[in-house]
Amino acid sequence: MKYLPYVNVKMGTKSHPRRSYGNTLPLTQLPFAMAGFAIQTDGRSQWFYHPDHEFAEGVRLTHQPSPWINDYGTFLMTPQNDVVANTGGGAWSGYRIQDSVQMPHYLRLKFLRSNCVFELVPTTRGGAVRLTFCDGRPSCLSFLPVKGNYTYRFDEASSTLFGQTDGHSNDRAKDFKMYFAVKFLSGVADPSRITTGENCIHVGLKEKTAEARIGISYISHDLALAALERECGDAGFEELKIAAEENWEEKLSRIEIEADDDMMRTFYSCLYRPFLFPHMAYELNEKGEPIHYSPFDGKTHPGVRYTDNGFWDTYRTVYPLYTLIAREEFAEILEGFVADYTEGGWLPRWPSIGEVGCMPSTLIDAVIAEAAVNGIGSREVLEKALEGMLNHANNPAPEDRFGRTGVEFYVEKGYVPREYRESVNLTQDAAYGDWCIAVVAEKLGRTDLVDEYMARSKNYKNVFDPVSGFMRGKDRQGNMAEFFDPTSWGGEYTEGSAWQNSFAVPHDLEGLAQLHGGKEALFAKLDEFFTATPAYRVFGYNCEIHEMTEMALIDFGQMAISNQPSFHIPFIYAALGCQEKTDYWVERLARETFSAADNGYPGDEDNGTTSAWYIFAVLGFYRLCPGKTEWIKCRRLARKAKILGKEI
Repeated sequence: MKYLPYVNVKMGTKSHPRRSYGNTLPLTQLPFAMAGFAIQTDGRSQWFYHPDHEFAEGVRLTHQPSPWINDYGTFLMTPQNDVVANTGGGAWSGYRIQDSVQMPHYLRLKFLRSNCVFELVPTTRGGAVRLTFCDGRPSCLSFLPVKGNYTYRFDEASSTLFGQTDGHSNDRAKDFKMYFAVKFLSGVADPSRITTGENCIHVGLKEKTAEARIGISYISHDLALAALERECGDAGFEELKIAAEENWEEKLSRIEIEADDDMMRTFYSCLYRPFLFPHMAYELNEKGEPIHYSPFDGKTHPGVRYTDNGFWDTYRTVYPLYTLIAREEFAEILEGFVADYTEGGWLPRWPSIGEVGCMPSTLIDAVIAEAAVNGIGSREVLEKALEGMLNHANNPAPEDRFGRTGVEFYVEKGYVPREYRESVNLTQDAAYGDWCIAVVAEKLGRTDLVDEYMARSKNYKNVFDPVSGFMRGKDRQGNMAEFFDPTSWGGEYTEGSAWQNSFAVPHDLEGLAQLHGGKEALFAKLDEFFTATPAYRVFGYNCEIHEMTEMALIDFGQMAISNQPSFHIPFIYAALGCQEKTDYWVERLARETFSAADNGYPGDEDNGTTSAWYIFAVLGFYRLCPGKTEWIKCRRLARKAKILGKEI
């Protein structure tokens, strides 16, 4: 059976900064690859693709994990003739959406202005391009700027374009550059018709049909060329296309379901997403050994590295999914993340080539715990990871983008004071992170740490208000504010209000129930959560953010399936013995808020996180607490399902 025909790479792309239906890109990319490609329809912002735009500025090599994070190491490819423009905004062309092909393994569109069919197949660190011009005008392939400074050199002897860019975004990356090599197949490039502009180059072409191969590197032009030669070799375009197709079919077939066509399309469109991120950020030297550029010192180091992941999101669903269908990949990814601690002194929070630190807390703790309890990762890697966990659990970082915010006060008093933004989430996440430390320590035989961090994992109780039944911030003196409205967003909370953020105790639900006065009282609070008016006050954000809009428009009470803090909440019922309510709410949320359409997600997709939630809902189980091996059941929505060939 073929699964790629079910995948809509445009699922989630029909988005806007004020209303996210996924905030995704239609990536033509191999699984976890270092290079991805997408049509750029309007490059004036991070939302550079929209599925309704009947125009294209070019095909962009992209690493963008989220429009909120932005892109790095990128350029734009555009076929041109007649008037040749130096920017995507000047080179844009109409294209017929209905005639284009956008799939994980293959991209095809026709630029009407240049009358050129542009085809692309991805490789791990580059890709293959085929151009077919449909008339006799002198033509070229332009490489246009996106961000940063660009330099180019064309080597006539090998018919290869060498370029580099230093463009990157909100991260911290010392001496970052992306080097690229574009080798034109014999006889198609015209060295006499190569022209340059500011940050761009136009390679004249002799033939109506022209092919090129692309390789990239974060270390050198030589390694970019080596990647091109290793991954493309002498293979023809169609051979590379078949190889890319087979690669994706193997990944998608790791979970086989039987369901109606709508669910099949939604399921496999979702299953494609967790295989896109994190991105490889390592290369192979002449001996075939992995090496990587380090953003901490700008030097080359041995070993693997991965980037483009926000753990505040992905720990909840993506890494539990990997324990089932991508164990080898998970082990290598973890090794790559731990390399950041070895080289930079801090485990990553939100790496996007360098550390961005976009979201709060150190939820990589949960990724490490999930690996440890599932037997993933070597002892050496886990021991180094535990060292990094202990570091950020006890020591302040030199910059806000690293470590745990407010860690000194937390260690001393057991909570983060509300003088710090998002203090409730910081406290709860630190308590859960401490529990993860205890779990990893126990797996490694570090019994001297277990009791201490298990005790610290109860610190979430320090911000519970028994009067209101919500988690609330305290000041340095231990006082809660006189004014309280559980629908006020921001301030003490992350991307939500007290409603969405008061159940974030996945490691100790029994303790949470006791705070409420028992399981029945907690069930009553959850019932209120699902049936309350979806009201919100902008409060700490001073404006409406898209997550507020999405929660209200979906109208499942205060249940914001559009955002990660609510993901586990429907499963609390079943975890504490009330299965029917979990079944009811999970099925409704999955069926009513997801589809394979271009506006098919209820909110930000976030590097596979929201997709994996839907996958678990269809399969009928969920990892409520990463770091435990327990799955919480819900009603399976697929008629049949297999994981790695085994029926479930």
